[in-house]
Amino acid sequence: MRLHILAVGHKQPDWIETAFNEYAKRMPRECQIELKELKPEKRVGGKTAQQVMTAEKARIEAALPAGALLVALDERGENWTTVKLADHMKKWLTEGRDVAFVIGGADGLEPSIKQQAGKLLQLSAMTLPHGMVRVLLAEQLYRAWSIINNHPYHRE
Repeated sequence: MRLHILAVGHKQPDWIETAFNEYAKRMPRECQIELKELKPEKRVGGKTAQQVMTAEKARIEAALPAGALLVALDERGENWTTVKLADHMKKWLTEGRDVAFVIGGADGLEPSIKQQAGKLLQLSAMTLPHGMVRVLLAEQLYRAWSIINNHPYHRE
């Protein structure tokens, strides 16, 4: 199983890349995290938020791995505990299905992407910087893996 993170946005600060890579490298071969950065649409020529999201939607759909379960990160999504994420991850591992987590651009995700998603997931009720979302998601995926495997990283 692969955990794909499709993130609209690029040129993150070095500390974001360092932190993300730290958690990604901890994952085992059978459950690797892969980041795919998608170029955000430029807001030029009076483009509306909807036009920007529509252009980004095309990039997201082109980058989605075939057959992967789509999990869209959205502030109105389900608010899981890490243990619940671990339960879902265990199920995904059993199914042998790749999972694609999608982080939208500055204007969010185009509504049809959210409708296509098998799950809408909220990392926080607060608005977070896109780079920070990558790091938090990678850390939570690693923590969920540690729960599944009784690794001492996670303590209750």
